Formats: sequence, structure tokens, C-alpha cells
Amino acid sequence: MLSLNEDGAAHLAGAAAPFLGALLALAASQPVERAGIRLHRVPGLAELLGPAALGGLVAGMRPVRAILFDKSPGANWLLGWHQDRTIAVRARCEVPGFGPWSVKQGLLHVEPPFALIEAMRTMRIHLDPVPQDNAPLLIAPGSHRLGRIPESELAAVVERCGTACCLADTGDVWLYATPIVHASAASSGAGRRRVLQVDFAGEALPPGLEWLGV
Repeated sequence: MLSLNEDGAAHLAGAAAPFLGALLALAASQPVERAGIRLHRVPGLAELLGPAALGGLVAGMRPVRAILFDKSPGANWLLGWHQDRTIAVRARCEVPGFGPWSVKQGLLHVEPPFALIEAMRTMRIHLDPVPQDNAPLLIAPGSHRLGRIPESELAAVVERCGTACCLADTGDVWLYATPIVHASAASSGAGRRRVLQVDFAGEALPPGLEWLGV
């Protein structure tokens, strides 16, 4: 069994089950056949992720970005080994150590100092079952403790750390250290694979910058 501190990931079986109906309704209100939809100001989302609900799994943190991934036969893709390195913010402000900047689906993103990424947690809430043939997330256990890894060294890190496959049932939650090295293959089955991915942070940004939030 993987542990969050040692391996950078933990499987929380059934943790989203009490809220599954509301999460499925929220997902059904979003466009289909799109790889990833960045969610912001979606009615009801903040309440579902607040301290009294799923947010209780990451005490002392608040949701700062949410993305709905929806793999299906009509929208199938693979994702190579990488680290998540950007955050979503409300407005651009030139602050030392923050950059480069980018815009994704109309939302402003920036790469912060990596220490900030290391302090974050990422939650993946599974709205569909994820067996071996439905594109489970792959992680390199322990890679979250290696700092910012140059892209040229990712393959060597994966070889050294090994690979774990994050299978899930509907309503399961996987909780990760945000900087963990991860990847995903294209689905080889005919099923749908919806995952609500939420980034959590516990610290404020420097003056002039604000988390986008959900």
C-alpha cells in the first residue's frame, strides 16, 4: 500500500461516495468530448470541496484549481511522464521567481518557485471505475522528494523509482503530493473515465498575486 509521505500518493477507497451524486450532476453539466475542462465559478463546486466535505481530506488547505478530465472513445489521449509546475492566478503581477506565464482555456497560469508546488496536494476524485484498461494514472513513487526534475532526467527518475498504477473504483479518491512524476496512457477499453482533479494549497501567494480558486 502506498503512503502519502513516503511514496507521494495514497488511495482513499470510497472517500467521495457520500458526495458522488452531486459530483456526477456537476460533471454532467459540463461539455463532453473535451480532454480537460478547467472549472471556475461552477455553481456548487466550492461547497463540494469545502472543509465540511472533501476538503476535510486536506486539513488546513483550500482548493485553488479544479480540472475535469473526461476520457472516452471520442476523446482519448496519452500523457507522458511529467511534473505539474503551474498554478492558476486571478491577475498577472510581475513577482521575482514567478514565470513563465501562460493562458489555458482563458485562465491565467504561472510557474511559481518549486517550493510552493512541493507544499501543495492534488486530489483526484474518480467518477467512473478505472481498471487497468481505462487509463489509470501512473506514478513514480518517491519522486515527489526529488525537487524540480529537468525533463531530460525524467526517464532516469522513473527507472530508478519504479512505476505504480493507480487503479480506482467509482467514488474512490487518490491523494498525491503535487510534484510527483506521473503519466497516463490512452484508454484501451470502451468505457468512460471521468476524474475531477483538484489542487489544494495552504499558503498565501506574495503580494500582488492571488490564487484563482474554484
